[in-house]
Amino acid sequence: MPMTTTLKIHGLDCADEAAELRTALQSRAGVMQLSFDLLRGVMFVEHDESQISRDELIAAVAQIGMHAEAWQSDHAKVTDAIEARRRSRTWLTAVSGLFLAAAFVTHGLMTGWLVALGQGSSRTPGIVVALNLAATLLAVSLVVPKAWSSLRRVRLDMNVLMLAAIAGAIGVDEFSEAATVAFLFALSLVLEAWSISRARRAVEALMQLAPETACVRQADGTESTVQASMVAVGSTLVVRPGEKFALDGRVTLGETTVNQAPITGESLPVVKRRDDDVFAGTINQDGAIEVLTTKLADDSAIARIVRLIDDAQRKRSPAEQWVETFARFYTPAVMGLAVAIMVLPPLLFSGSWSDWFYQGLVLLVIACPCALVISTPVSMVAALTSAARQGVLVKGASYLERASHLKAIAFDKTGTLTAGHPEVIEVIALSGHDERELLDIAAAIESRSQHPLAAAIVRYAESRGVRPPPCDDFQALPGQGATAMLSGQRFWIGSHCAFEPRCQETPELHERLEQLGARGHSVVIIANDEHVCGLISLADAVRSNAKESLAALHRAGIRPLVMLTGDNSATAQAVGQALGVDDVRAELLPEAKVAAIEELLAKHGQVGMIGDGVNDAPAMIRASLGIAMGTVGTGTALETADVVLMSDDLSRIAWLIAHSHRTMRVIRQNIVASLSVKAVFVLLTILGHASLWTAIAADMGVSLAVVFNALRLLKSSVARP
Repeated sequence: MPMTTTLKIHGLDCADEAAELRTALQSRAGVMQLSFDLLRGVMFVEHDESQISRDELIAAVAQIGMHAEAWQSDHAKVTDAIEARRRSRTWLTAVSGLFLAAAFVTHGLMTGWLVALGQGSSRTPGIVVALNLAATLLAVSLVVPKAWSSLRRVRLDMNVLMLAAIAGAIGVDEFSEAATVAFLFALSLVLEAWSISRARRAVEALMQLAPETACVRQADGTESTVQASMVAVGSTLVVRPGEKFALDGRVTLGETTVNQAPITGESLPVVKRRDDDVFAGTINQDGAIEVLTTKLADDSAIARIVRLIDDAQRKRSPAEQWVETFARFYTPAVMGLAVAIMVLPPLLFSGSWSDWFYQGLVLLVIACPCALVISTPVSMVAALTSAARQGVLVKGASYLERASHLKAIAFDKTGTLTAGHPEVIEVIALSGHDERELLDIAAAIESRSQHPLAAAIVRYAESRGVRPPPCDDFQALPGQGATAMLSGQRFWIGSHCAFEPRCQETPELHERLEQLGARGHSVVIIANDEHVCGLISLADAVRSNAKESLAALHRAGIRPLVMLTGDNSATAQAVGQALGVDDVRAELLPEAKVAAIEELLAKHGQVGMIGDGVNDAPAMIRASLGIAMGTVGTGTALETADVVLMSDDLSRIAWLIAHSHRTMRVIRQNIVASLSVKAVFVLLTILGHASLWTAIAADMGVSLAVVFNALRLLKSSVARP
C-alpha cells in the first residue's frame, strides 16, 4: 500500500548528499519517489509498505554511511538540535582560527614576517608546526566524519577532496597552507550553515504566528488559559486588544479591527463584527471580543499554509532539475580533467610530478559543484517564504518559475474581478422625492425580505445613516416584488419586469431602465399608487483595485487578458469595458471555459487562470498556472489552485509575476557566478598558477555569495503595482 515516510537524515545539509541518497534508494523495490527538505535535513519517501518498510529504509540509508531516524514533528526540538550543532561547529572553527593566527604571529616574531608570509626559506619552528597542526585538527574534525562516510561509499565528494588536499600539503611540509585550507573550509561550512539557517528561521516564523495558548471562557463564565492544541471546536475564546488569535473562529460578541497582514499581506486593518470570521495568527487591535472556534489548531488557515509551504519546498522546479542534471555530468568530467593534469604533463612534457600533482589537487578542490547546486533550492525557499509573507501562497517551486513564463491570463468575473455580491451603484429619486426619503421607503420594506438585492439595499441605507421607519401590512408578492404601508400610504417595490403590469411606465422611464440594464445593472423600482418614487440601481461591483491591477499586468507584457464568465453578455461586456480587459467571453458553462483555456494555450503557450477555486476548478487545472482567490485560506482554494491569493488582492498577480522574474534572475546570476569562478580556476590550474588556499577561498567565496544573493529574495523589494 503506497504511503509517505518522513525521515530525519543526520548531516544532510548539501544537495550533493541528497543526490547520493536519491541514487542509492531510487532503484530499491517499492520506492516510488524521493524528495528532500535541505533546510531541516529531512527526506520524504513515497513507497509501497508491502515491499519496503520504514525500518528497511532506515537500514538502507545506514548502508551508504548515513544515519536516519523517524521524523519528529516538533519543530522547536528539531530547530534546537540543528542550532546546537551549528554552535558547536562555530566554536571549533573559531578556536581553529585562533590557533592559525597564533601560529602566524609566532612564526613572524621568530623568523620574520616575510618568511611567515611564505617569502624566503627558513626552517619552521616546532611551536609553529604544532600550532598549525592544532588548527588543522580542530578544523578537519568537522570534515572527517563525512569524508569517512563518503569513502565507505567509494565516493569522492568535497570532504574527501579537502582531506586529500590537506594531507598533501602536510606531506610536503606546507603546514601553514594545510592549516589555512582546513580553517577556510571549516569557516565556509559554518557561514553556509548560518546563512541557510536564516532561510529556515524565515519559514519557522510562519509557524510561530499563532500563539501557543488561548483564553477560553468556560461554561460557568470563568476564564482559563489553555494550550491552543487542546481547544475543541465550539469553544469560546476571549481575545483582548493587542492579542493574537490562537485559532480560527467566528465573532460572537463585540466589534474590533484586525490586522491580517501576517497571513494576507493586507496593509490596512479589517473591521470584524458579529458573525465575521477571524483567523489564527492575526492581531486583534482595539476591541475585546469573543470568538467561537470553528477549527482545531492543526486545521487552521495558518497551519494549512505552513504544511503547504513544507510541501512546496519538496517540489523541484525545472531550474533545480537542470542544475542537478548538469552537476551529475560536470563533476566526473572535472575529476577526469584533474587526473589528466596530474599525469599528462609529467609524462608528455617532463613536468614535475609533485608540482602537477599539487595542481591536480587544486582542480579537485574547485571541482565540487556545491555552490552551483545549493544556490537554486535556497533561492526557491527564500522566494516561496517571501511570497507567503505577501499573502501569495505558491504551492511549489515549479509554479513559482512558471509564473515568469505567462503570456496570457484568463479571469472569472463573479467573485474574482467583482466582489461576488450586489451593491448599490446609484439611487435615482423621481416625482419630487429625495434620496433620503427613497432610502427610508426602500429600507423599511426590504428589511423584511431575504433577497440578496434587499440585503444590499439595507446595507447601503445603514451606511448612509438611514434608520427606516416601521412598516405595516408587509406582503411579499412572489414574482412581483413586495408591498407595505408606511405613514398610511401603500408603497410597492420590485423589478422592471414585475413593474410593467402596473401600467405606470412612461417612455422616458422605459428608456432609462433600458440604459441601466445595458450597463449590466439590476434595477429596483419604488412606486406608490400615484407615481414612480424612484429607482435603485444595483450591480456586482468590480473590486476596488481591479482596473489598476489589470493595467499593471498589461505593463508587465501580459496580453491578452480574457474574461470568462457564465453571466449574460450585456453584464459581462459592461464589466469588461470598465476594467479594460482585451477579450470578453460570456454565458460559458464550465466545459466551455476549459475549451477557451485550451484555445489560449494553443495560441500563447503559457496561460494563467484566476477564479474562485470551486466552479472554475476545471479551467484552473487545465491552465499552465491556476490562481485562486483565497478568501483568507478557504480549504477548497488551498487544495485546488497552484497559487492562492490569501487576501483576494488582484494586485498581487502582477507582484507574483515580477517576483518570479526576480527569482529566476537571481538563480541565473548564481549559476553564472559559480561556473565562471570554476572556469577561471580550471584555466589557472592548467597554466600552473593556482594554489590550494586560493582555490578553497574562491570556492568558499562563491558559495557564500550565491547563498547571500539567494537570501535577498526574503526581502519583498518588488514594489506593489
